[in-house]
Amino acid sequence: YHPLLSVIMTTISIGKYLIHRLKEVGVETIFGVPGDYNMPLLDQIEDDKDVFWGNNANELNASYAADGYARINGVGALVTTFGVGELSAMAGIAGSYSEMVPVIHIVGMPNTKSQSTGAVLHHTLGNGDYHVFQKMFAEITVANALLKQENAAEQIDRVLQHCIANVRPGYIGIPIDLINAEITVKALPIPSLSLDIPKNPEKTHQAALEDIIARVEQAKKPIILVDACALRRNMVKDVQKLIEVSGFPTYTTPMGKGGVDEDQPAYRGCYAGDVSYDEVKQEVHGSDLILAIGCLKADFNTGGFTYHLDSDKVIEFHSFNVSVHYATYEKVSMNQLIPDLIKHFPKKRSIDFGPRPCGPQADSNSEVIDHTYFWSNIPRFLPPRSIIVAETGTSMFGAINMKAPKDAIFITQFLWGSIGYSVGSAMGAAMAGRTQDRRVYLFVGDGSFQLTAQEVSVMLHQGLTPVIIILNNDGYTIEKLIHGPDRKYNNFQMWQYSKTLEYFGCDLEHNLKESFQAKVGAQAKVSTRKELEKVLEQTKAEQNKIHILEVCMPQLDAPRELLLQVKTSENR
Repeated sequence: YHPLLSVIMTTISIGKYLIHRLKEVGVETIFGVPGDYNMPLLDQIEDDKDVFWGNNANELNASYAADGYARINGVGALVTTFGVGELSAMAGIAGSYSEMVPVIHIVGMPNTKSQSTGAVLHHTLGNGDYHVFQKMFAEITVANALLKQENAAEQIDRVLQHCIANVRPGYIGIPIDLINAEITVKALPIPSLSLDIPKNPEKTHQAALEDIIARVEQAKKPIILVDACALRRNMVKDVQKLIEVSGFPTYTTPMGKGGVDEDQPAYRGCYAGDVSYDEVKQEVHGSDLILAIGCLKADFNTGGFTYHLDSDKVIEFHSFNVSVHYATYEKVSMNQLIPDLIKHFPKKRSIDFGPRPCGPQADSNSEVIDHTYFWSNIPRFLPPRSIIVAETGTSMFGAINMKAPKDAIFITQFLWGSIGYSVGSAMGAAMAGRTQDRRVYLFVGDGSFQLTAQEVSVMLHQGLTPVIIILNNDGYTIEKLIHGPDRKYNNFQMWQYSKTLEYFGCDLEHNLKESFQAKVGAQAKVSTRKELEKVLEQTKAEQNKIHILEVCMPQLDAPRELLLQVKTSENR
C-alpha cells in the first residue's frame, strides 16, 4: 500500500513485467537464440505457461520469423544477445521497418557495473562503448530504450506503444543483472497498456468526409485500389464493407494482395502499372475517380513507377492524412475516416461486371512445369484461410496474379526484398497460424532457400506442418534476368532439396522422442505436371504433416510479371 498514491502496489521482476506486457498485446511465441546475456530472461519465458519459445536456428532467421508471426498475429517479438546476436538480426529488423511490421527486439546486455566501468568484455568492440549497437538500431526502429531499474516499466510501455501505433519495430536493451531485479507497479492485474490513437480533428475529419462524398457523387467510373497499408493498419474488414456499400470495381496492388475477397464479382485483378494485365490497365486508367487505400508507391509495387494515375482523380487514404486530389487533410486517419465514409456512402452503384481479366494460358499439351502453368494451377490445391509466403524473385512475382483462396493471407517482401526471408517468415507465420486454423504454403526459389534453410529444422522441432515448395531452376533466376545470365556468380552448388527433412533428422530416434516433432508427409522431386499434381493431392489429404516438394523448372523461365518488371526497371 502506497499512502501517497492511495493505491495497492506490488513488486515484479523487470523480465516478468516485459513478458506480461508482450502477452497483453497478443504475443504468445517469442523467437530468438540463447546467449550468455539473455539466458535469465529465457528462463522466465520457458517457465511461463502462456508463452512459447521459438528456438530459432540463428538470429537472422529469428528476425524473419518474428516478422512473419507479426503479419499474422499483429505483433512479434524476438530475443537476442548483445552485439554479435543483435547485429545478426539487424537486416531482418530493417526489413520489418521498411515493410511496416511491428516487431519488438529485446537484447540481453552485459551487467550495469561492466557498462558503467567500460569493461572490455566479449561481444563488444573492445572500446568500452555499450551504446554503439543501440545507436545503430535507432535508425531502424521507432522507439528505443536501454532499461534502468528506476523507470523500466515506463520505458517498456513507451516502446510497445510507439511500436504498435506506428506499425514498425522497437528496441529494448535489458542488462542481465536487471532481468530479475524487482520494480514496484500497481497491484495485479497490472493496468492495461494504453494503445489508443489520437482522434481525428473533428472539423478536418468532417471536411474531408464531405469532400470525398461530393467527389464520389460526381464520378461516372469510380474504382477502389487496395494497397499495403490497408493490411498493415488492419483495415481489411472495413475495406470489404466499403466494396459492398459502393459496388465499385476493386483492384489490389502487389502489396495489397490478400486484402480483398477475390471471389466477389467486384474484384477485377491486380494493378501494378505496366506490369498489370492489359485489360486491368485499361480499366484503371479509364476510371475517373480512384479511392486508393493505404498507398505505398515503391518500385516493385508500381510496376517500376509506371502507375500513370493523374492526381486530379485520386483520393489517397493514409494512416495519418487523406489527400483529395491536390488537397491534403492532415491528422485524418483512414482507420477513423473510412468507417464514417461507409455510414454516409451514397447509394450503391449497380455495375454489370464483364469477365474478369486473365493472363496467358498454359500449353495444355505439355508436361513441362513452367511458371504460366504453375501459378494458374496451384490455387486448386490451396484451401481457404491459407497463409501464402512467397519469396523475393520468381515466387513473389508469380503470386501477383495467382487466384487467392478465400480468407487467405499473403506474405511477401516487395519493398525490402531480402532473399531468404520467406523461410524464416514461414516458420513464424506457421507458429501463429496453428492457433488460427491456417496452414502455411511456402514458395521459395532454390537460391533463396540456401540462405536460410536451417529454419526447416526448427519447423520439424516445433511440430509445424507447412507445405514447402522449392522452385528449382538451377540458379539465381531474377539476378540472371537483370544482369549476367551466363556469369558464374549467378550459379551455386545444387542440393538434393527433396531430402531436406531427412538431413534435418526427421526420422532420427532422438528427435522422434520430442513431444512436438512434426509428422512427415511427401518428400518429393517432380519434373512433370502429373507428378506435381499427384504430390499436391497428397498435401491436401495430409493436413497434419509437413511436406517438402522440389519442383524442377526450365532455366530462365520466369513469370510474365517478373519479365515485365525487369524491362521497366532497366533504366533505374
